Amino acid sequence: MPDDRGGPRSSGIRPRRSEVAGGSVAPTVKLQKRLAEAGLGSRRAMEELIQSGQVSVNGRVAKLGARVAGGDRITVGGKPIDRERRAVAARLPRIVLYHKPEGEIVSRSDPEGRPSVFDRVPIVKRGRWLAVGRLDFNTCGLLIFTDSGEIANRLTHPRFQARRDYAVRVVGELSAEQLHKLRAGVQLDDGPAHFEILEPQGGEGTNRWYRVRVREGRNRLVRRLFAAAGCTVSRLMRTGFGPFDLPPRVKRGHWLRLESAEVKEALSRLESEPTGGTARSRPVRAPRAARPSAVPHARGADRGEGAARHRPRRRFRAK
Repeated sequence: MPDDRGGPRSSGIRPRRSEVAGGSVAPTVKLQKRLAEAGLGSRRAMEELIQSGQVSVNGRVAKLGARVAGGDRITVGGKPIDRERRAVAARLPRIVLYHKPEGEIVSRSDPEGRPSVFDRVPIVKRGRWLAVGRLDFNTCGLLIFTDSGEIANRLTHPRFQARRDYAVRVVGELSAEQLHKLRAGVQLDDGPAHFEILEPQGGEGTNRWYRVRVREGRNRLVRRLFAAAGCTVSRLMRTGFGPFDLPPRVKRGHWLRLESAEVKEALSRLESEPTGGTARSRPVRAPRAARPSAVPHARGADRGEGAARHRPRRRFRAK
């Protein structure tokens, strides 16, 4: 129907970007996903960034739920996402497996000046490392670093229920009743929880080791579960997370950067594993010859350099 100016009446609905340009379709993605792909952080962190009003699309402050196309101009804090960061999504993500010792924090800064895990991993020229799944100051074991917000989200978002395996040392041996209770579930302050796997692994003296598995990342969950059964955890070590297992040859304070074939295998398993963790997780493994030497960082030295003692010195700087 014509309007007062003789032209067709407008519906008042602005066409979506994907429907313009002569009917051609331009794919769109959620804004938080695009920001995560650019290496700015996890999706959850990007959602908080959008809600804070610091993100604009084509000159307008973005709202959570906004979708963007390839040609949209995105700025964060008034600064545009440069082409280098957009290119992060086009290349293979980087993944480093780090054997965290006790006595290090999973934070870039600490008012108390305690050692940080970020002082130990190799330097990257572009992007930044994201630590996937924090470990307590007194917890050791597998810590995953990546520059991909998508991988971080896939491993940590509650709906994916990625497996988290731990070796736990407790004082005393669990009774049959305690084992049943922890497997069946107990009520904690923040809701019910249980061990999907709880297996005795022997021990010496008053100490006993157990292998456990959970599928959520609630704060100090493993320690609180054992405390609910009346047991004290004297040592806690994460041995597996999602499709990754801590390689035995990576000693405490050492890191291992995955080769391209290993990264591709990890991505494939992350995509194929159904939500809810019903499939049995098979750890990512590659031929031993394909694995680079993992080396600790000596303070004041180049973090991307080092080699095993039995090999010539090599430089493992992330590119």
